[in-house]
Amino acid sequence: MSAPPAAGLLSVEAARDAVLAVTEPVGTESIAPTDALGRITAETAVGRISLPPWPNSAMDGYAIRADDTAAATETEPVELRVISDIAAGAAPDMTVQPGTAARIATGARLPDGADAVVPVEATTPLDATGRPGPRGRDATGPVPAATLIHESVPPGGSVRAEGSDLRAGATLLPAGTAIGATGVTLLAGAGVERLLVHRLPRIAVLATGDEVRAPGQPLGPAGIPDANGPGLRALVTAAGGEAIDLGIATDDLDDVLARLRSALADGADALIVSGGVSVGPYDVVKDAIETIGRIDLWRVAVQPGKPFAFGTADRPGGGAPVLIFGLPGNPVSSAVTFELFVRPAIRALAGRRDVLRPVDRGVLAEPIAKSHGRRAFIRVEAARDVTGAPIRDGRGRVPVHLAGGQGSHVISALAAADALAVIPEADDSLPTGAEVALWWLDRA
Repeated sequence: MSAPPAAGLLSVEAARDAVLAVTEPVGTESIAPTDALGRITAETAVGRISLPPWPNSAMDGYAIRADDTAAATETEPVELRVISDIAAGAAPDMTVQPGTAARIATGARLPDGADAVVPVEATTPLDATGRPGPRGRDATGPVPAATLIHESVPPGGSVRAEGSDLRAGATLLPAGTAIGATGVTLLAGAGVERLLVHRLPRIAVLATGDEVRAPGQPLGPAGIPDANGPGLRALVTAAGGEAIDLGIATDDLDDVLARLRSALADGADALIVSGGVSVGPYDVVKDAIETIGRIDLWRVAVQPGKPFAFGTADRPGGGAPVLIFGLPGNPVSSAVTFELFVRPAIRALAGRRDVLRPVDRGVLAEPIAKSHGRRAFIRVEAARDVTGAPIRDGRGRVPVHLAGGQGSHVISALAAADALAVIPEADDSLPTGAEVALWWLDRA
C-alpha cells in the first residue's frame, strides 16, 4: 500500500475521482456499422437475423440424403444421380429425392430433401455413359450425370445449420462496448442497419504563452515551438475524442477568454489549456477560466505535473457541465497529467466503462530516484525480443530501463518511452531489480 501524499498535496486517486464524479457520457447518434469503428455502443446491439439465415453447405461437394450413403465405402461406393447445380446466392428450386444429389458450392443454401453434404474430395464424377472421371478434387466444370460417394456421411455432415452462429434477437455487443473491426463484421453480418452510439466527445485544446510559436514559424530570440498543442490534440484523438484546435493564446486575459468562449459556443465537451495555470505574474489562464466557469488549482502528489487545475463551465443551452483542464506548460508534465486525469475523463465522456489503463508488472534494470512524498511516473522502455514482444522474467515481469532524461522538459525520452513505471510516494529511490507497476502507453 502506498504511503499518503505529502502534506497539502492531493493523491492521484482523489484528483481523478473528483474529475470522474462530474463526468457524464456525451449524447448519442445513430450510425451504420460501416461507420462504427472505434465508437462506443450506447445501447445493447442485437442481431436482426439468424446466422446462417438458412442451412448452407460448409464444403464444395454434393447435397445428399445421409441415408443414401449409409453403406458407402472407399472400395464400394454408392452411386447417386446428379439432378442440379446450386451456386452460392441461388435459391434452390428442386428437392433431393432418394438416390439423387445436387452439386453445391460452399455457402450455398441446402435444397429441400437434403440433410448433409459430401465433400467433393470423397466423390468420383460419372458421365452419361457411366464412365468415371478423375477422383473429385474440385467442383468446377460441367455437372456430371452421376457421382460415386466413397464415404458414409452422417445427417448434418458439412452443413452449417440455421442459427448455428447467432439467433435473431441475440445480444451482439452490450452497451458501453468499444467497436473494433471484428465488431463491425459482427454487426453487419447480423443484419444491423443502424445502431446507437455515443458521439465523439469534442475536446478543445489551447496552448498558451508569449514565447510559444506555431510549427514552422520563426522562433526569434526567445521563442519555442509549440509541442503541447499538437501533442495534446494527438492524445485526445488516441483517447477517443474529436480534437478542436484553439491555436496559441498569448499571455493576455482577453485573448485566452475569447478562445475559450468560442469553444464553448461551438459545443466543446471539455477544454484543455496548457501553460499559464500557476501563480506567476503572467499566468492569466486561471482568471480566464474563473470568468467562464469554476476552477480549483490543485497541487497533486505526482512527478512530473504537480500543478494541475480542474473545473467546469455551464454548457450553453443546458446539460452536463463542460470539463476544464489546466495542464502544466512543460510538455512531459502536460502529457503525464493528461494520461492520469484527462484520458480517463475523455473515455468516460465517450461512454466507455474501461477508463483506466490495465496495470502490468515491471522490474527495474537500473536504480531510480525521485522526490519524496510524490508518486513518480517514470518514462521507461521495455526489453523486447527480436519480434518486438516484451521480454518477461520467470515471474512474468517486464525488465524496463529509463527511456532517457526524466526532466519535465525532455520530450525525447517521452517519445522513446513505451510505458510509465510507477514509483510509490513512500520510496525516494528504488534499486535495480525492484518491482514496479507498469502502465503501457499507446504505440503507433
